[in-house]
Amino acid sequence: MKINIKRDAEVAEYEVDLENKTLLEVLSEIKTTLDPSLTFSSGCRSSVCGSCSMIVNGKEVLACSYHAKDGDFVEPLKNSEVIRDLVVNMDKAYSFNSKAKAWQSSTVTNISLTQEDEKINEIQSDCILCGSCYSACPVYAVNEEFLGPFSLTRVWRYVSDKREVDTKDKIDTIQTNGVWDCTLCNECTLVCPQDISSKTDIEKLRARSSMAGYMDPNFGSFGGSFLSGDDGSPSF
Repeated sequence: MKINIKRDAEVAEYEVDLENKTLLEVLSEIKTTLDPSLTFSSGCRSSVCGSCSMIVNGKEVLACSYHAKDGDFVEPLKNSEVIRDLVVNMDKAYSFNSKAKAWQSSTVTNISLTQEDEKINEIQSDCILCGSCYSACPVYAVNEEFLGPFSLTRVWRYVSDKREVDTKDKIDTIQTNGVWDCTLCNECTLVCPQDISSKTDIEKLRARSSMAGYMDPNFGSFGGSFLSGDDGSPSF
């Protein structure tokens, strides 16, 4: 099996005698037996920590769950500084969680949640911060201040929580470089290993924004608000 790996401005080709192995296993074999200088990240090896995210044949994957094929072309995530080989610096993207106030407020209402309440944002809590969505996002590629998919998904996770008191503050925060800047292209959803649809979450945040008196600035005087359901989902 031959694997091509982008290393800085060059592409290195490696041949390994392995079949039916994950990409992470192949990379480990290359590092152990062929090239100890090859650098990549890994952690849990169980698709939970998100540290081994990279691009294979143009699509973001987790190396620990992707099964390598002959001729695969492997490269680091896009839209982030490459530290070395397949390792990128995700600090910029992670900082948007703070900027977007994507956390539970210190003061919450003391109410019990039903199973239906918990299901509203259950999948959003599964985000592993792998960064695949930021790599695939065409908006973040041209606007490095865009809050981005996983931060906006995390905002929805707390805005939709019935115990959250200060949802208006979070909605205020995501108006600039946030919900209206997204093109709803759905690229983030297609590469998410947890099947989280940030596009859908952003649509719901747009509905909540309209309920709070905001409008899509692209619509100007025509307005960008629309009706929504009780959970903030758009209703057409």
